[in-house]
Order: sequence, then structure tokens, then C-alpha cells
Amino acid sequence: MFKVARASQYLAITGGGIEDIKLSKKSWVLPWQRCTVFDVSPVNYTFKVQAMSAEKLPFVLPAVFTIGPRVDDTQALILYARLISPHDKQSNHVNELVEGVIEGETRVLAASMTMEEIFKGAKEFKKEVFDKVQLELDQFGLVIYNANVKQLVDVPGHEYFSYLGQKTQMEAANQARIDVSEAKMKGEIGSKERTGLTIQNAAKIDAESKIISMQRQGEGTKAEIKVKTEVKVFENQKEADVAKANAELAMKKAAWTKDAQVAEVEASKAVALREAELQTQVEKMNALTRTEKLKAEFLSKASVEYETKVQEANWELYNKQKQAEAVLYEKQKQAEAQKAQADATFYSKQREAEGLVALASAQGTYLKTLLDAVQNDYSCLRDFLMINNGTYQEIAKTNALAVRDLQPKISVWNHGGEQGIGGAGGSGNAMKDIAGLYKMLPPVLDTVYDQTGMQPPAWMGTLSK
Repeated sequence: MFKVARASQYLAITGGGIEDIKLSKKSWVLPWQRCTVFDVSPVNYTFKVQAMSAEKLPFVLPAVFTIGPRVDDTQALILYARLISPHDKQSNHVNELVEGVIEGETRVLAASMTMEEIFKGAKEFKKEVFDKVQLELDQFGLVIYNANVKQLVDVPGHEYFSYLGQKTQMEAANQARIDVSEAKMKGEIGSKERTGLTIQNAAKIDAESKIISMQRQGEGTKAEIKVKTEVKVFENQKEADVAKANAELAMKKAAWTKDAQVAEVEASKAVALREAELQTQVEKMNALTRTEKLKAEFLSKASVEYETKVQEANWELYNKQKQAEAVLYEKQKQAEAQKAQADATFYSKQREAEGLVALASAQGTYLKTLLDAVQNDYSCLRDFLMINNGTYQEIAKTNALAVRDLQPKISVWNHGGEQGIGGAGGSGNAMKDIAGLYKMLPPVLDTVYDQTGMQPPAWMGTLSK
């Protein structure tokens, strides 16, 4: 099989004909070989490393490392393919591996530096962390493409940076107060200087103003006399102009009156003519309006009828839809009720079966305990259970009920003494047992005849009645 890797992938081939691992972008894979495709694109790992400075001040160092395999080194790629590629780059295994290396080197480096050195030499601290972590990652074939070490953060309960910020703020506030005081002092001195200069300039301006005022007053008196003379001449000239204007106005008024009367006659005639034209237009407009009104009425009536029928059809459709929805809802509820009833029945049967199983299990445990107690004697166990459950009492009661109406006859046989049968010793006892057996036969046969009516066989003899 011929396999080809993507631009960001490599083929790792192992098996027959290959000593260790063969890396390639494309290759034939034989049946006795195994091929694994692994991605070499870098991955971002975000951490919050908790470390402690040389003064034993804890802090949190947020950092983001972009780490991936070293693609320009074949041996590094082989290490990566052997150690890292079998795992997912985002898996906990790889994440914990990288995080462990970064945290270990960061803590060792932070422990050898003071907080002030870490804070002020952030660039050098980042470079040291970068170099030391890279040394550890070389054994896995990994390289750091980028490392972004963020600002240090306080650990809860140890607010070093918060207090340092407060100190800086207080120093800035105190310096600001000093600057304000100095500016205020300079402002007050400048204000006093400005006030003195203002008073001096005001006095100088007042004196100059008085001189100018006297000059202006003489010039004003002279100008006033001149103005009065010019006004008198102007008034006389205006009176002559007014008389001339009045004469011209009288002549123009006569002409205007004539023109007004002519215009009035023409206007009255024009008004009458215009009224006739307007009346004609009004009648035309009235006829057109009545026509449009009739059209609007017919159209409105037709529209109303159409809307009414549409609404009725919609209402009928709506009712049918609601009825169908009601029927569907009822069927759904019935189905849900039947399902709930079936579930309840199934649950009750299930619980009943579980109860029977539990009872059987308990009885089995009980029987096993009893059997262990009687040392696996089944006869003893059976007798105990029959006695404990009242089986013998039930059998006796059943037998008594069975023979209660039979009215059995009880025959008593007396065979007299048993002496003189046989001789002494063992043979005498044997004959005694045989004789006892024969003595028992007549009452047995008699009882059978009384209960069943059956006679014994002829060879055994007959019963005397």
C-alpha cells in the first residue's frame, strides 16, 4: 500500500527491513510493516505556574508556550515519533509532561532570584526559563517556537504585588501633593505681583483718562455747535422738500383714484366671469364626485362581502383545525394514559417478580442454613420442615376426615396364651414369631372383608361369619 502524508504530517514506518524507525513524507508500506501518521504542527500550552522567590514569597506566573517537534532535525523527529506521537498532543499525558518540565525549571530558577530581580529583569527571567525548558524538551524531540510569559500575579493570601502597587500609588500621590503646594506658592506670589502691577497701571490709566476726557469735552462742545447749525439748515431744506412732495402726492392721488375706479369695474366683471367658470367646474366636479362615490360604494360593498366570506372560511377552517387538534390531543392523552398504565402494570409485575426472586433467594439461604445445621442430613431437614410447617398435623387431620364417615369395625382377637409353642432356646423363639404371624392373618383378612367385601383366596381358608 502506498501512503502519502499531508504537509504538516510525517509517516513513521516500522517492521521488516527497517532497523529502528523510518520517517518519510510518502512511501510504500509492505504487509509486514506498520505505518503511523503523526502531526508535527505546534500546539499552545497555557499554564499558571506557582513558584517561590529567594525571599520565600509565593507568586503565580501565567505563561503560554508554543511547542512542537523539531522538524529540521531527523534524530529529534525520531525521538518525537517514538516518545510523543503515540499520544494525542492535547491529551493529559503530553500536557502533564510539558507542564511538569516548565513548572520544574521555572520553580528552580525562581528560587535562585529575588522578587525584585524577577520583576525588574522580566526579559532575562523569560530567557533563562526558555533556555532551561528547551534543554529538557530536547530529550523528547520538542522545540519551543514561542514563549509568552505574562505579568506576575499574587497568590491568594500573599498580596506582594498589590502592596507594591499601593506603595507606588502613595509615593505618586505624595509627590503630587508636593507639586501642588509648590505650584500654589508660585501662584500666590505671582498673584501678588500681578495685583501690584495692576494698581500701578490703573493709576496711570486714570490720569491719562482724565486728560483725554478734558480734550474730548472741548472737542464735543465744538462739535455740538456745528451739529446744531447743520441740523437747522437740514430742517429748512426738508420743509421745502415736504411741500413739493405734497403737491406731487395730490396729483398722483387723483390719477390713482381714476385708475382704481376703472380697475374696480374691470375687477367686478372679471369676478362675474370667473364665478361662471368656477360654477361650471364645480358642477363637473360634483358629477365626477358622485360617480366616484358610487364606484367607491359598490367597491366597498364588494370588498366587505369578500372579506366577510374570507373571514367565515377562515373561521370554519380554524374551527376544524381546533377540532382536529382537540381530537389529536385527546388521542395523545389516551395513548399517554395507556402507556402510563402499562408502565405501572409492568412496574408492579416487575416488583412482584423481584419480590418472588428475593423470597426464593431468602428461602434458599434459609434452607442452606438449616441443611448446614443438621450436617447435610436431608431426612432430618425434611422432618423438621414438615413439623415446622404443620404438615404432619395436616396429614393426621386429613386422615381423620377421610375415615370419619367410614364407621370402621374393630375386631379384637384373642389367641390365648403363647406358652408351649416350640421348645426352649433359639428354635422356640423362631416358632413363636411364625405363630404370631399366623395369628395376625385372621383379623387382617376379616378387616379387609368388612371394609371392601373381598374374600381371601380359597387356598387360605374361609372366614366364619
